[in-house]
Amino acid sequence: MWLPVLVLLLSFGTNTFAQVSANTRIDGKWFSYPQRTGNAGLDPSVSLLPSAIPEPPLKEEYLQPWREEQEKISRANAEGRPIATHYTHCIPDGMPAMMMAMFPMEVLESPGQVTIIQEAYNQVRRIYLDKEQVHYADAEPRFWGHSVGRWDGDTLIVDTVGIKESVQFRNVPHSSQMRITERIRLVSDNLMEDEVTVADPVYLTGPWTWKWMYERHPEYTLYEYVCEDNREYADPETGEAQMRLFSE
Repeated sequence: MWLPVLVLLLSFGTNTFAQVSANTRIDGKWFSYPQRTGNAGLDPSVSLLPSAIPEPPLKEEYLQPWREEQEKISRANAEGRPIATHYTHCIPDGMPAMMMAMFPMEVLESPGQVTIIQEAYNQVRRIYLDKEQVHYADAEPRFWGHSVGRWDGDTLIVDTVGIKESVQFRNVPHSSQMRITERIRLVSDNLMEDEVTVADPVYLTGPWTWKWMYERHPEYTLYEYVCEDNREYADPETGEAQMRLFSE
């Protein structure tokens, strides 16, 4: 009677997902994986990598203007005259960009809640577990929106609404009806995946989906990141990022 079970277990030996330990807790300090800098390298035991973020499936009337804006930004960067962004104005990323983990982030699990702290701008996102989501029309617009989640086995499924329309990822416009769905799970003891799907019936023709991945770094301590005395500003005529020079 043990033979079928043994065969089943052996069949998972080469499966990446079988590397998930019995402890599925996602709390801890996480870096973007693979790291843009440093020498951490790739985990040879895990073949998964974050997916490239595809072009947003914008409706025809919005797609061409978005493409033209992206070309404008690329030209400005190539010429060394970058156009001002929210960073220029000391404005935090908001959702979903804060989950990109350009800087490290910390995940805290507590009864009824998962809290995500992003080092950049000290952003704090709270995911309330097993709560009913508010209707998007009743959601007060916020940088991080209203997030509720539930565990489905070892996957945390998170639903987020109520993102301020001025908070845009990759300059993609959205309406108050935008909804972000995430499926967050461990793919190995020290690697975590976040599959992000953005839906917006006003601007998008269908779901916009990609995956981010993170590597656990338990030894790391998050720094305080406050944007103050910022010397950057946006040129009122060109929109380019400029630097204020102060003399002693």
